[in-house]
Amino acid sequence: MAATLCAVASSSLSAQGPDAGEGIRFGVSLGGISTVALTVEPFWDSRSVEISLGTWSFRDASVSVVGKQYLGAGAAKPVVGAGLWVVGSASDEGRTGWALVLRVPIGLDWAMADHHALGAFLNVNRGLWVRRSDPSDDIPLNRRLVPLPEIYYRYRR
Repeated sequence: MAATLCAVASSSLSAQGPDAGEGIRFGVSLGGISTVALTVEPFWDSRSVEISLGTWSFRDASVSVVGKQYLGAGAAKPVVGAGLWVVGSASDEGRTGWALVLRVPIGLDWAMADHHALGAFLNVNRGLWVRRSDPSDDIPLNRRLVPLPEIYYRYRR
């Protein structure tokens, strides 16, 4: 058991992110926290910060900021992260609804060729705060975990 823990710890310490060193990746995501999202991801060795701007129906907007850690070595790397997701949506009555959500993506990033990567996440989400667009809607916030699958493409510059 102790030998396994040491092996896992040493492999994650020598983990490489999207590329050794530092840089930036740009991409598009489908599913997860938005139907479609554009993403910018600066990275430093095995760590990155993912900033996404997306929408479900073009009547709403969402922004997410997540810190991520890449584990292991090789072309396919497990990824874990944690961050926040903010969603705003306008209503016909003129009041904007807002939600703040804890986002924990768990997935796999595959460097398929120079500068190109595909990946998949299971975003585990939990609502933290909500302001509903209907002021008479006083339903309490549902605090259960909500998994949302996502796939993405990234280009490294």
